Amino acid sequence: MNFKQHIAENKDHYLNDLFTLLRQKSISAQNDGVRDCAALVVGKLKEAGIAHVEIIETDDHPVVYAEQHVSDDAPTMLIYGHYDVQPPDPLDEWKSPPFEPTIRDGKIYARGVGDNKGQMLAQILAAQTYIATAGELPLNVKFVFEGEEEIGSKNLPTFVETHKEKLAADFVYTSDGPMLSSGNPYVLLGTRGMLYVELKAKGSDFDNHSGNKGNIAQNPAWKIIELLQSMRDDEGNILIEGFYDDVEAPTDLERQLLEQLPFNIEELREQVGDQKIDLSKADYYKKLCFEPTFNIAGFSSGYSGEGAKTIIPSEATVKMDMRLVNNQDPDEIFERFKAHVSKFALDITVAKIGAMSPSRTSANYQIVETVREATERSFERKTFIQPSLGGSLPNHVWTNILGVPSVIVPYANADEANHSPNENLVVDNFYKGILCTCEVMKAASQMTKDELLQKRTTLA
Repeated sequence: MNFKQHIAENKDHYLNDLFTLLRQKSISAQNDGVRDCAALVVGKLKEAGIAHVEIIETDDHPVVYAEQHVSDDAPTMLIYGHYDVQPPDPLDEWKSPPFEPTIRDGKIYARGVGDNKGQMLAQILAAQTYIATAGELPLNVKFVFEGEEEIGSKNLPTFVETHKEKLAADFVYTSDGPMLSSGNPYVLLGTRGMLYVELKAKGSDFDNHSGNKGNIAQNPAWKIIELLQSMRDDEGNILIEGFYDDVEAPTDLERQLLEQLPFNIEELREQVGDQKIDLSKADYYKKLCFEPTFNIAGFSSGYSGEGAKTIIPSEATVKMDMRLVNNQDPDEIFERFKAHVSKFALDITVAKIGAMSPSRTSANYQIVETVREATERSFERKTFIQPSLGGSLPNHVWTNILGVPSVIVPYANADEANHSPNENLVVDNFYKGILCTCEVMKAASQMTKDELLQKRTTLA
């Protein structure tokens, strides 16, 4: 059995498969080509040799589900990904058409190549490679590919809850997002959740002249500003009662993992575009992985065009997002947020725009180290473990609803520009992603179900 040789011999065929998938639009926000893409994914899974493949409907876009059962005694690996993509706008910033994949300087450029079609297809082609080289997969594998990740995975929790028995597995494996900026692979064990809210304040029925009605008409922008100042102190601490109650401190092992991660302050300043950032590695990763955020995403009121317009605006709106860490419930945080608003400003309305629960898999599970070792062998670079991603993914459906460990191994390059024009994926990362999935399957199959979940307390 030689995975590398088989992948090398089929490089052109595998690349053509990817290009076919990339040419098919699947913009979930616009319902453009999503169902056609689902059918294409079904075909790729069947071509890979997966025995059972089906489309399962949701209230909106369908889920592609597949499974290959080899033995009741073998571990079961569930592979998650998504086939939907972001809109390609603004089109005039693309150097080549977004749905015509093009290779330049060792990278494939196309909408969805990194997020998530290239990484998702690497999983399918890994199964195809394994079956071609060994005759069958080494463990039971289930595939769940959704078509709504780019619009918040709104039907995925219900789907998982409804099909818990069908989806039963020993661990979940996902490839999404970029590698570390150093170019090193890493294993992610969780994601922050999110609560997105909108505040609206109303003054007069219409805008007023700021001179003729100054000191007379209420200005709703000041109402919002005063409310925001009551929510956060000068050092960034959130003052909403109970906001931090459920925040968990990192374990000793998680602290050890953070100490192992690479960190370059100059690179960070460049990435953020702020030369004044002054953080130690410990503070950076603690803030990214273990602390919630409280962010003003947008503020609109009155006139902000060219020149001057002297008015007292009639309305003010603020949009906010809060990234939540493990054990924080977005519904509970929303209730606490509303209670704070009611206490300080009864005439300001609050609306929940979106929410997603946080997720965390214990770093102690043996499967975590097994996946790390397999990834390091495949990419031939030092591979790290990070307890949580700063951003949000629907990872909680696996840890909280299905109740199993979930690991994320990004295959995309750090500068993949996902969600932006000129999204790209390094060609070699695509092939190494196929190899990596093969190696993870092989390593996991050599362990019993109990061994996968054995606990460790220190780094290897």
